Amino acid sequence: MNDNDAPSRLLRVAAPALIAVLLLVAWQALVVAYDVPPYIVPSPKRVLETLIVDRTLLADALSVTLGIALTALALATVVGTAVALLFVQSRWIEMSLFPYAVLLQVTPIVAIAPLILIYTETTQQALLICAFLVAFFPVLANTTQGLKSTDHNLLNLFELYGASRWQTLIHLRLPNALPYFLAGLRIAGGLALIAAVVAEFAAGTAGENSGLAFRLIEAQHRLNIPRLFAALVLLSLTGVAIFGATSLLSYVLLRKWHESAVKREN
Repeated sequence: MNDNDAPSRLLRVAAPALIAVLLLVAWQALVVAYDVPPYIVPSPKRVLETLIVDRTLLADALSVTLGIALTALALATVVGTAVALLFVQSRWIEMSLFPYAVLLQVTPIVAIAPLILIYTETTQQALLICAFLVAFFPVLANTTQGLKSTDHNLLNLFELYGASRWQTLIHLRLPNALPYFLAGLRIAGGLALIAAVVAEFAAGTAGENSGLAFRLIEAQHRLNIPRLFAALVLLSLTGVAIFGATSLLSYVLLRKWHESAVKREN
């Protein structure tokens, strides 16, 4: 291991953490100095207190939203990868179906959420479909691009040695597409969470099994701004956690062989 690896990793963590601390200190100081009421801008201390006091309420809401987002991400990963494999096997299928995938991607989810709510049995199904539609395209597009970006010289070499289409797919196309797929997965993870929240806004979910979107709206109507900020903090931290998990997965799978993850000697 390179001697500079440990300081480099420490700096990568310490630099953003220092910026975060400075921003929080400045936020707290400005709120105290100007005596800003908590119903306008709460202090970081007040937000932290709200996170502790309302932890059960917010945690239950987060579990609902996170469950929808992760389920949608899993479905998008499976379906997007399967469709990408289908596209690479037939150019005609890709030419026929890919424009419709683009159409779903560019259509605002808030525009089609009311229709999905009409045609599904439960609100949870509608939220899952909305989140899936948003997370599906990055996986599909990136995986398709990766499968199509395989070096033609290597494809000719496999063909020369009599490799079957299945062998070429398993031993050449899929390893080549893995970095593209993982990049799409990182994008889709954040989008699945965003789409779950937006779909909850559009559906107007309420009640015991409501997600964080309902808690945000409830806090806004009640002018409970500290709880609104606390919910936003939870959403942000959850998005960071999803991105961190997918980034770690990418590093583990690519660190030994791909240029994007291999450490270079100085």
